[in-house]
Amino acid sequence: MGIDSTKIKLLPWGGFKLSHGIYDTISMMRQSSYLVIFLLLIIGLSSCKNKGQQTAAAKTDNAQENTAKPNIIYILADDLGYGDLSAYGQQKFTTPNIDKLASQGMLFTEHYSGSTVCAPSRSALLTGMHTGHTFVRGNKEIQPEGQYPIPDNTYTLAEALKKAGYTTGAFGKWGLGYPGSEGDPLNQGFDTFFGYNCQRLGHNYYPRHLWANNDSLVLEENSGKKKGIYAPQLIHEKTLDFIEFNKDNPFFLYVASIIPHAELAAPEEIMQKYRGKFPPEKAYKGVDDGPEYRNGPYESQKETHAAFVSMIHILDKQVGEIMAKLEKLGIADNTIVMFTSDNGPHTEGGADPDYFNSNGPFKGTKRDLYEGGIRVPLIVKWPGHVKPNTRTDHVSAFWDVFPTFASIADMEVPSSLDGVSFLPTLLGEEKEQKKHEYLYWEFHEKGGRQAIRKGKWKAVKYNVFASTEDQMELYDLDTDIGEENNIAKEYPEIVEEMKLLFKEARTPSEVFTFDQGTYLSVE
Repeated sequence: MGIDSTKIKLLPWGGFKLSHGIYDTISMMRQSSYLVIFLLLIIGLSSCKNKGQQTAAAKTDNAQENTAKPNIIYILADDLGYGDLSAYGQQKFTTPNIDKLASQGMLFTEHYSGSTVCAPSRSALLTGMHTGHTFVRGNKEIQPEGQYPIPDNTYTLAEALKKAGYTTGAFGKWGLGYPGSEGDPLNQGFDTFFGYNCQRLGHNYYPRHLWANNDSLVLEENSGKKKGIYAPQLIHEKTLDFIEFNKDNPFFLYVASIIPHAELAAPEEIMQKYRGKFPPEKAYKGVDDGPEYRNGPYESQKETHAAFVSMIHILDKQVGEIMAKLEKLGIADNTIVMFTSDNGPHTEGGADPDYFNSNGPFKGTKRDLYEGGIRVPLIVKWPGHVKPNTRTDHVSAFWDVFPTFASIADMEVPSSLDGVSFLPTLLGEEKEQKKHEYLYWEFHEKGGRQAIRKGKWKAVKYNVFASTEDQMELYDLDTDIGEENNIAKEYPEIVEEMKLLFKEARTPSEVFTFDQGTYLSVE
């Protein structure tokens, strides 16, 4: 069902108002009922006085209990590299709002994404399980729109927080189940969803439609080749609305930004700020017409460097506006904010991570299981709990977020999770922090890839489909952060240990397997 974008408004409880007509009718009904209600109130007032006082007291207690629960905001950038923030060493441009967030909280130097591409990374985040156990382990298309769904029996972070009394909202890109499927965000614990259901359509920043809960929001302003609505801005506006409408009750806000992946495009007023400042420019020839136009393939861009920085500018500005909204509403001190990225920097659509040193000191980019593909920034601000301007080298990953938020919200953690709460690290209680025995990743494209980090050791295995015995690489991250020196032959006992862990770390999947060939890279 298509709806006009000018008639959509977020309601306080997280739903969407599509027009005024139905609410005008309700208003008339209310007016006609006011006299009856008034008389009933007068009759019952004296007899219910004591009961009313008790109810008011109960409501006050409930309000205080809800206020004690911190709001949770998790901001997930799309393909933002470890080196794409000035707080993490970026030299060619700055990210002042995100840097400010880091100065007010804790910066993680050894945090890892759930995977090296979108869908499985998000699955690891929301299920608290790594890619050897989580259901979605790769990008798998369901035509005409969406990806393979996580099953209905999956217990997600959103469901857990909703059960704990949180209003839940997801804004941005989903990618874990086509519209109406069991993997649809509304079927996985979110009260509200606004944005792109399909990550393939999320390649384009001037889409012909977005999703407002169960409704397809037709963007007539973007019909044909028109560029009337820049989707990241519209999604951001609805994000701010969600915060506004839920300021008086605990909420979990999942901001799954589509910036900076992967079409390089930004409004002209932002492009003007950076045009000509990043020579030599790099042009990209994409798909600018035909049936595939705005259906996944990237549009052409003559100034990819300026466009990339413009997009980071927008992301940084939006983070700043979220923080400003919290301050304005007086809820900043009772809100924990996390900022991170779903995997390493991409090379698609004309992106140039080498020019910007987007992967920082690391080897590899998106789709690699070297550090550059999976090590990502993580910044956490929580006033009164996380000490400002601190850093930690605690080794953590996306599947740790679920148990961490569970600890913060004082709710039970499912025993099936692979994650370990890093709340003690946030609170400065390092001696109480439990550590992983190892971290595991698998990737089903490009011949199949696996990686394990155990302490300082990093084992990487490419071409898993080939199943050769001498393919494992071994690195000492304490002395070789760039993974330049493969020392597998020097430490055969470590290699044997890693081989056992590769087998132990995963359970078979009937949908995402290592023996059916690679998946199409359509994310």
